Amino acid sequence: MNRRNFSKTGIYAGLGLASISGTSVSGQAASQEGTEEYREAAKNLPKRQFDVVVAGGGTAGVIAAIAAARTGARTVLIEAKGYTGGVAVEGGTALHSFYNLWKAFPGVEKRQVVRGIPAELVDRLTARGGATGYAEMEKHFNYDSVCTAIDTEMYKLISMEMLFEAGVYVCVNTRLAGAIVKDKKIAGVITESRAGREAIFARAFIDSTGYGDLAAYAGAKYSEPNDYAVANSMGIGNVNIERYYDFLNSRDAVGQLARGKRSGKDGQIIRIGEEGSTGFPEQFSAAAREIGMSAISTTTYDNYLMFIKLNMKLPVSPTNRDEVSKAELELRKRMQKGLELFKEHVPGFENAFIARTSPSLCIRRGRLLECDYDITHEDVIEARHFDDDVFVYGFHDSAPRFQVANGGTYGIPYRALCVAGIENLYASGMLITSDTRAHMSTRNTVSCMGQGQATGTAAALCAKKNIGARDLKYAELRESLEKGGVYFEK
Repeated sequence: MNRRNFSKTGIYAGLGLASISGTSVSGQAASQEGTEEYREAAKNLPKRQFDVVVAGGGTAGVIAAIAAARTGARTVLIEAKGYTGGVAVEGGTALHSFYNLWKAFPGVEKRQVVRGIPAELVDRLTARGGATGYAEMEKHFNYDSVCTAIDTEMYKLISMEMLFEAGVYVCVNTRLAGAIVKDKKIAGVITESRAGREAIFARAFIDSTGYGDLAAYAGAKYSEPNDYAVANSMGIGNVNIERYYDFLNSRDAVGQLARGKRSGKDGQIIRIGEEGSTGFPEQFSAAAREIGMSAISTTTYDNYLMFIKLNMKLPVSPTNRDEVSKAELELRKRMQKGLELFKEHVPGFENAFIARTSPSLCIRRGRLLECDYDITHEDVIEARHFDDDVFVYGFHDSAPRFQVANGGTYGIPYRALCVAGIENLYASGMLITSDTRAHMSTRNTVSCMGQGQATGTAAALCAKKNIGARDLKYAELRESLEKGGVYFEK
């Protein structure tokens, strides 16, 4: 479905007039072209009123909703699944990264550059045994200086606890189904759940869906670059991590390594990965390449590797339902193949089994939203800051090929989060930044968290004043962010 038709359908949905396919098809390969249309009858919907609507309860959305509520806004969070956390709990890898890349640049000061609500969440996880804190990398520290591995199930619990404590009205198992737009301003959204369809009105809105669903429904400008592979990851249980390490070490192939608290004991391996061409038998490596499998993993528990990733490149955007349906099956086949490879070729995996998967494939980008400013590759690697920074960040997922200069940080400007053409809509998460090289930094989990606190705070301030995003004074936003614990470079 193209952008124009998607937007039109979304606006109609807000009026109870959505056009949907009415033809009967059989088989997965059935074409979507040339289908007839059915006009849904208009009906009155129950109406709710809030100050801020956050669409998507993932890595960015959780922080955005907490920030908005703590800033005094009546906030509702809409999440399609039955839990919160998004890619942080579905991808299942470490969170990247709360610190600058100081270890790659001798003499550079170590500093925690992402603080505030994201750091509060990690601190609470760590206190409950659900995270490793900020363990320093021993090897491959030119990629990240620290490893913050998490227990994905504990993350779900604590993120939901924090939402309820903040007073957020949490609507899980609830799908965003449309937007009500008037004069380039969102008035409300349509939701669907087992309780039925509802209209939720507010003054400010945040799209943290990952796919840009709210922006698309609202008629915002976007593209679909399809510039990443999709993935699913599996957690593997009944693994002897020390035997795995000894195997790689005997072949001089330990690439990524960090030690921290695991199952309550300090000094244990919490991140391990292979480097070079000697780590695994060639039969394993060749088959792993065919199924897009990476063996880098993290853990917070003995005998369990939380994250073995399987990648797959789609021929079209991951918004395409039918291609994604095929990919869901293919990725699960690849997970089984990957497990078999480990059991056959790697000591410590003889009795391993799949203990965790994502409920659906994960993306690194769905829709790319047009915002008032587009962060460039040079902004990132040259460590540029702006007069409207809303937080700073220092991690790049393409390191060491691309790094933020001299172990420094760059700023995310406020205007980079304001969706073009819509007065009261913010983008938060992997939705911004057109250059894939820059996006390899801005899309990462901790950046998404920082964007969440910025947009949640801004949306609450705008809602209280009943103003649009571009009418908010930066000095007021900066003061509120600093009160919320956000760190800024001097």
